Amino acid sequence: MQYLGIDYGTPRLPELDAAFIPMGAWMRAYEAQAAHPVRIAVEAAGGRIVTRDSALIHDGAHDQADYRYLERMVKFLLWSVGGFRVTICGADAITHRLARAYAPSGARAFDAGFMNDVFERGFSIVACNGADFPAAYGEAVSIGGNKTGCRIGFDAGGSDRKVSAVIDGEVVYSEEVIWHPKTQSDPRYHYEEIVKAFQTAASKMPRVDAIGVSSAGVFVGNSPMVSSLFLKVPHSERPFVKNIYHAAAQALGDMPIAVANDGDVTALAGAMELQSGCVMGLAMGTSEAVGYVKAEGNILGWFNELAFAPVDLSESAMVDEWSGDQGVGCKYFSQDALIKLAPAAGITLSDALTPAEKLKEVQKLLSEGWTVAEGVYRSIGVYLAHALALYSAFYEIRHLLLLGRVVSGEGGRLIETACRETLTSDYPQLAQKINLLLPDEESRRVGQSVAAASLPRC
Repeated sequence: MQYLGIDYGTPRLPELDAAFIPMGAWMRAYEAQAAHPVRIAVEAAGGRIVTRDSALIHDGAHDQADYRYLERMVKFLLWSVGGFRVTICGADAITHRLARAYAPSGARAFDAGFMNDVFERGFSIVACNGADFPAAYGEAVSIGGNKTGCRIGFDAGGSDRKVSAVIDGEVVYSEEVIWHPKTQSDPRYHYEEIVKAFQTAASKMPRVDAIGVSSAGVFVGNSPMVSSLFLKVPHSERPFVKNIYHAAAQALGDMPIAVANDGDVTALAGAMELQSGCVMGLAMGTSEAVGYVKAEGNILGWFNELAFAPVDLSESAMVDEWSGDQGVGCKYFSQDALIKLAPAAGITLSDALTPAEKLKEVQKLLSEGWTVAEGVYRSIGVYLAHALALYSAFYEIRHLLLLGRVVSGEGGRLIETACRETLTSDYPQLAQKINLLLPDEESRRVGQSVAAASLPRC
């Protein structure tokens, strides 16, 4: 198979999506022909700089492939690492073209605006020569794995909030409470609910030594810079929201608090359970949520927002309504993936149903023995295998935890089987290296609370 003049072999394709062009397989084939050095640096808060050395073909006959490769590489790095400045050495013409794409009126304006919202530094893509290329700087975030003392673990979900009282690593109390953060415009509603959860857990222990929070969103320090939980809160309340978790902790007294993205906390929970590092957690629910823990047991401190990172190069790939881009992860590893694939399987879903109801309808058909529904899940499993080949170029993965509503029940087993089969046929080295796991919901929830409680040192 060929794309932009690059032969990328004959990868196994999803049975319900023959137009799929796996970015990982194409990228490997492209890089095998590339010899012109190019360097990329992504700069974020605290002076952290992540660099990557790569290469372009740069022969005049593959200009389209050169741009496509570097444009998708930059896009992937931005959503995996996160940053407010991208510096590129060795590809000035493409860099200037990328800068136009990330301008306010460009195709990637959403991405640039998101990064500006997080870092509040503006966003830029600049070219430089070799002498001015920035050096990598910054270490992984050493949080988590702290079990001693009386700790509160809080998990801020979109529909329920969970809190646990944890003493020396053992959960002595846990509760789940329904709340509605995504529909509330008053930030004091969020604050009061968080404080109430903290106080409930605190009442179950003789004292509180530290508080750990697992929350949806992107964080700089302990501040939620972008989070769907505060979707309806006016921008004028941003200073209050940025300080909300610290302020809630202060309501109990002066104590350490650490806040982390819920995907990272999920991966941390898995690493603690497995007593191993290089763990990626991938949750397929309303969207794709990813977290990662290094070999040393540290959280990288990266975005890991792979819902917006590309996985499919097909020009006919589904468009993400939010970012306006095609072929990004949220349309392949979420309930949207099932909804997208259902018509190709001969399944008609009423437009009157919500996305969550459409997911349940496909799950119901599968449970009732409708074999056509199996192809939907097998296709997602093939997507996943090719995505792992791509993700493995950026993350060292030994264990993959598959989580979320999409992988519940028989569907999860079909996804896992198809993924294993595709890894074995197309990426045999990865098949031997990556351990796929489907944790049960109960162990995941308990592990999540312990992991969240273990975030801060005290």
